[in-house]
Amino acid sequence: MKILFVASEVVPFAKSGGLADVAGALPKALKKLGHDVRIVMPRYYIIDKEKYRLKPLEGSLGVPLGSYGELWAQIYEGLLPGSDVPVYFVEHEAFFGRKGLYDENGYAYIDNDNRFIFFSKAAMQVAKKLRFKPDIIHCNDWHTAAIPLLLNTQYAYDKDFENSATLLTLHNLQHQGRFYKGAMDVLGVGWEHFNYEELEDFDGVNLLKGGIVHSDAINAVSRKYAQEIKTQEFGWGLEGIMQKYQNKLFGILNGVDYEEWNPAIDPLITQKYDHDNMKGKKVCKKELQETFNLPQREEVPVIGLVGRLAEQKGITLLSQSIAQMLHMDIQIVLLGTGEKWAENFFSDIAAKYPDKFACYIGYRNDLAHQIEAGSDFFLMPSLFEPCGLNQIYSLRYGTLPIVRATGGLDDTIENYDPLSGSGNGFKFYDATPQALLGTVEWAVKTWYENPQAMQHLIHHAMQQHFGWEDAAKAYEDIYHYASSKRKCRQYQ
Repeated sequence: MKILFVASEVVPFAKSGGLADVAGALPKALKKLGHDVRIVMPRYYIIDKEKYRLKPLEGSLGVPLGSYGELWAQIYEGLLPGSDVPVYFVEHEAFFGRKGLYDENGYAYIDNDNRFIFFSKAAMQVAKKLRFKPDIIHCNDWHTAAIPLLLNTQYAYDKDFENSATLLTLHNLQHQGRFYKGAMDVLGVGWEHFNYEELEDFDGVNLLKGGIVHSDAINAVSRKYAQEIKTQEFGWGLEGIMQKYQNKLFGILNGVDYEEWNPAIDPLITQKYDHDNMKGKKVCKKELQETFNLPQREEVPVIGLVGRLAEQKGITLLSQSIAQMLHMDIQIVLLGTGEKWAENFFSDIAAKYPDKFACYIGYRNDLAHQIEAGSDFFLMPSLFEPCGLNQIYSLRYGTLPIVRATGGLDDTIENYDPLSGSGNGFKFYDATPQALLGTVEWAVKTWYENPQAMQHLIHHAMQQHFGWEDAAKAYEDIYHYASSKRKCRQYQ
């Protein structure tokens, strides 16, 4: 199939979250299955043209932007590193020549509606410029959700897209692209689409809602999350729409790049190891304790955390329970950045408990790998988690996850059963500090009192596999579904 993969961020070029990881890995896996995949993304000014050897395509690209008239862009071509998948970068200085992707200093850009409506239209124009007639246009989140709407309106009779079906992947339903209704004039699709059934949302425009309605298929990034977003707790106001269109809603768990996240070959950890030889993990633990100035005690369990310090990630639950948690004989290492109160709070905890808690405010990829390798447990107390990747990394590194049973965390982590000895981690269900604390106490008690069970859990965890090969085949099935649905619509 010919697949146009459109995303606002792609690893390694630009990243703010899990969307970039998917966009940097799934196209490679699809290419290996024999598909012709092309990626389109913005050329933010953080993307170094020389570093990635980007070459300009001949001529400028005209992009019709409703009431703004026709704007122009330069298109650059490169390759997704480690593959021959082409990536096309849309350069437009007024929209993308900025320090951030979506925001700066914690404030979203006021013209994000114009920026990403422009990008969505530019992606369609790139396909026309390349004379690439896609069978599938794979859209991701609200930034590209205008494309299914555009395909059914402005491009409905365009021969270049007559066989194109759309899939919209929902990486996080909380972010929906809600804007002032004047965005309708920028979309240029006609005000008749500004209604409750399509784009209207509390007298504003909701781009994600429009994409859900107009796409041929939708998928969430785990099976559990696909079910959760149909409920009031996780639907963020769109649960009714998700219920209405549940017949075209699927759930596919993200894969993991085991060429990067694998302790047997990881160049960023002190000593490599695998499930049949775990000596290296002890060395990594000692090195981690030394790096974070913690007492080098082999017998004490180390709990690692890596991620955004945001409410979604359960940092409030952690802040409410950490003082009691540190009464246990444990060590905790945290790597992350986010809400200022959380950065200050955990920095204070590190100062108060220097032998038990250490944190690095910021993000470093080498430290992320070292925490995965050197920790005994990995904590993810998320309020919601569409997929989650760190718990899957942790399994491969023999670092047992302690998670809240939501979204992809629930799909990938099997709770420890003391009677049978089965499982690969520890789960709690209620989003309360008591549930979090009790589950950490359970895991720590298992560490100290049942080392044989711990070894069995670790061995089982490290042998599990969540590669992109399986995920790509599942996406392949959805592509065929979307294409058949599109053809049926054409004949109606």
